[in-house]
Amino acid sequence: MPEFGLNRLRGGGVARQALLRTVFLWLLMPLLWGLAGCAQLPSLPAPHADGGHWSGRLALQVEDQAAQSFSASFELQGSPARGELVLLSPLGNVLARLHWEPGRATLVAGNETQTSDSLDALLRQSTGTHLPITALFDWLNGTLANADGWQADLSSLDQGRLTAIRHTPAPRATLRIALDR
Repeated sequence: MPEFGLNRLRGGGVARQALLRTVFLWLLMPLLWGLAGCAQLPSLPAPHADGGHWSGRLALQVEDQAAQSFSASFELQGSPARGELVLLSPLGNVLARLHWEPGRATLVAGNETQTSDSLDALLRQSTGTHLPITALFDWLNGTLANADGWQADLSSLDQGRLTAIRHTPAPRATLRIALDR
């Protein structure tokens, strides 16, 4: 007859350690998620209503020697001139809030705040790469806009999917967006 519960823990070795580690992680994760949920970022001024609103999931993959990838849920509103991008964890906690207006851009992530006089400069500073924000708004609106080094695929936009690949400058980067329906 198979052993369950505490009887299984009385054995020794690798199986016991793996089970204890799994139980510990399952007990610890809700506690950490709960604590993360208590942390609140200070709110920034709301962008003007002169633009669109999109939400969904995004993933950015940069293919350099130490391949980097990032994914999160997002809420984007505004325009290239004035707007706000909020990145959310799978549980809905705010990971970062990016707000921009003419002459100023602010990124708040955790207890850190970064500011710059332009959105492009702030994004390059925080991500290490150029992201085509102006073109992104066009792409989300279904317009195939040029962005230096980037090629967008809007063929699945009617299904809520957008992919953009940066070929130059190196390293190659892939941005994938899945919009909420």
